[in-house]
Amino acid sequence: MTVGQETKITLHFALALASGEQIDSNFEGQPATFTFGDGSLLPGFEEPLVGLAAGSETSFTIPPEKAFGQHNESNVQSVARGNFDGEALEEGMVFSFMNGDGELPGVVLEIGDDEVLVDFNHPLAGQAITFTVKIVAVETAVVH
Repeated sequence: MTVGQETKITLHFALALASGEQIDSNFEGQPATFTFGDGSLLPGFEEPLVGLAAGSETSFTIPPEKAFGQHNESNVQSVARGNFDGEALEEGMVFSFMNGDGELPGVVLEIGDDEVLVDFNHPLAGQAITFTVKIVAVETAVVH
């Protein structure tokens, strides 16, 4: 059986930047299991798995637009310093901000007296991601 619609996939995976820096991996632990199309993986990470079978080991380079998106300058915004409740701020800190859809994380880029420059892009936006997988099992998914 191969990966595709209505399959349950168990796999080991690693994510790395173009520089080779590893950002996530479960090769040292338990494999992950998900059902194809259930939203556990971004579509850009699911698509290259189609047709793979148990025992397959391979790597793919996922371009930014199919991974975490391109960096969007309009997502870098000034926020009034007062929104930080007098907290000691450092560049690189991550804060969660409430918006209409729930929480939105932002990274502090620059700290001014009255304004703080915050980047609301995903931290991996604009990055090509190397996705390495080892398929452990492919089974028929029970779809409800």
